[in-house]
Amino acid sequence: MRSGRRAELAAPVLVVSQFTLYGDARRGRRPSWSAAAPGEVAQPLVEAFAIALRERGARVESGRFGAHMLVESVNVGPRTVLLEI
Repeated sequence: MRSGRRAELAAPVLVVSQFTLYGDARRGRRPSWSAAAPGEVAQPLVEAFAIALRERGARVESGRFGAHMLVESVNVGPRTVLLEI
């Protein structure tokens, strides 16, 4: 979302940090997570992102940072979007 814009859809947003998205498997079967931010850097960023979405009118749910979570998702539509900011 551009700064200051309000949410246009009533769709809920699930904000869950997942460092494994940055796993680098170019050098074999064991991925490296060296590009992932350490927790003390990543946690405030995840929280700020959720707050920014709420301030723009989005209904946001989130997990607990650093916890093992089982997340189920049912996508309705043709795509899932990975947003990198």
